Amino acid sequence: MNRTDKKKRTLILAAALVASIVLATRADFFTSFRSWISYAMQMITRKTLPLPYAAPPAPEEWRGMGAAERLADVRTRLLPSLKAQLAAAHCQLGQPAFIRLFKESHELELWLQGGASEWRLYRTYPIACFSGTLGPKTREGDMQAPEGFYTVTAKQLNPASSYHLAFNIGYPNAYDLAQQRTGSLIMVHGDVCSVGCFAMTDAVIEEIYLVVEAAVKDGGSVPVHCFPFRMTKERVEDAEAGLREFWAGLLPGYEVFEKERRVPEVLVEGGRYRVGNL
Repeated sequence: MNRTDKKKRTLILAAALVASIVLATRADFFTSFRSWISYAMQMITRKTLPLPYAAPPAPEEWRGMGAAERLADVRTRLLPSLKAQLAAAHCQLGQPAFIRLFKESHELELWLQGGASEWRLYRTYPIACFSGTLGPKTREGDMQAPEGFYTVTAKQLNPASSYHLAFNIGYPNAYDLAQQRTGSLIMVHGDVCSVGCFAMTDAVIEEIYLVVEAAVKDGGSVPVHCFPFRMTKERVEDAEAGLREFWAGLLPGYEVFEKERRVPEVLVEGGRYRVGNL
């Protein structure tokens, strides 16, 4: 790690500590402290994924670009090799896409659906950082990344993001609103820091963004399923009481894809998730 990286990491950790102290005046101190510890550990243990593309421009240069200029730059650097990478995985740009996020293992899975309706795992990326701990987001400012079933459409893409590139996952959804949960602008984005979002690094978000952008073109959408961990009935039953019921509501949607390789239709009825076509 070079001196610049060490300085940036130190500043991020300091900022996280300050944020946790501020939040402790508004919320339970123990919850805020746990969030800061989780954040700090992610900064220390963060993994990277080398990708076969030219590096993004320096941050100061990138910030000076407009959205159209950014996208032109990303497409020029990535598209030729990205198309070859996808072809090698028997995938292509524009196919339906599906994202699964796992907090505990810090993984984002990107799936693509081929012509025979078969879902293929294109790539698993390490999540550089998410803020908070296992469990749902419940209120604005809780520094918690959400869990649940969300959807991305074209209007949720943000190439002008302050975090390189980003897309809004759609929190709060109908379930969150039924639970009177608050918060907004929860993104999958670049950079390595997060306050309620999922940070993927600048280099990694570029590939994910282009695949998602192609999938939502012409009215498409991308389901984004956020889980605390790779779910089992036993793990859910062993959870503390406050989380057991919520995670039990996520389990059927997780199991449908695991067992059938079918992205489930997830509805909200009576303030609860219900998986359609079971």
